Amino acid sequence: MTASKSTTPPRDRRQRVQSASTGMVVLKGLASLGGRASLSALAKHVAENPAKVHRYLTSMVEEGLVDQDPATLQYCLGAVSIQIGLAAMRLADPIRVAEPALVRLRENLEMTCFIAVMGNKGPTIVRFEEPGLPVTLNVRVGSVLSLLWSATGRTFLSYLDDRNVETLAREELSHITPEQRSMLDAGDPIGKIKRDVQKSGLAVVKNTNLQGISAIALPIFDFSDRIAAVLTVLGPTGSFEASPSGPVAQAMRIEGSAISAALGHVA
Repeated sequence: MTASKSTTPPRDRRQRVQSASTGMVVLKGLASLGGRASLSALAKHVAENPAKVHRYLTSMVEEGLVDQDPATLQYCLGAVSIQIGLAAMRLADPIRVAEPALVRLRENLEMTCFIAVMGNKGPTIVRFEEPGLPVTLNVRVGSVLSLLWSATGRTFLSYLDDRNVETLAREELSHITPEQRSMLDAGDPIGKIKRDVQKSGLAVVKNTNLQGISAIALPIFDFSDRIAAVLTVLGPTGSFEASPSGPVAQAMRIEGSAISAALGHVA
């Protein structure tokens, strides 16, 4: 005797894909609302029928992706979602994530660009890209940059809330020449640097760290809204518009925002 075949047709592959897509929209919507929301608020946020959203949430609760607070009946991200997030954060290496952006900037702008992180001795270059006709520079991977005179250092100084960074900057300030002192604010040199960088969202220097070289640097943020690295582009002074509103700065903002987003940062 042969076994009877099921009369229920399998779901169409397209339907399964659409269901998965809708489920991801609901889950991402819950995350964008801070990880906790009522059914009505979540349904409104994702522009779906509450009954439909409820069906998806029920399935997610069964899988541990979502929990429901029995007191408030609000839904929140569950243990499995937290585990997925932690795994993603462990893989969120700013150097690895930024490499494609460095290559694009080098090719599109035909300028030298690099990524730096904050080391024990100061901002340290960890990834370096040069154009076909490189500018002769005395910086390479492993070079430690000035906190006061380099665009990279000024960006770290302005966004990294770390007492050690402030100490390094003040130590550097104590050894500058009278000529260098004249280039800084007389009353509050470090504070003025921070305010200027934070106002424009990036740092611009001309002929300060390297004679004849201008640079633009902007911060890369991680999921905790903390600066994780700094993206810098540099070239001969006068060969490009070294300003916060120029085309180089705009291209850097686009790439920098994408890198930060890949690290989990929400603007």
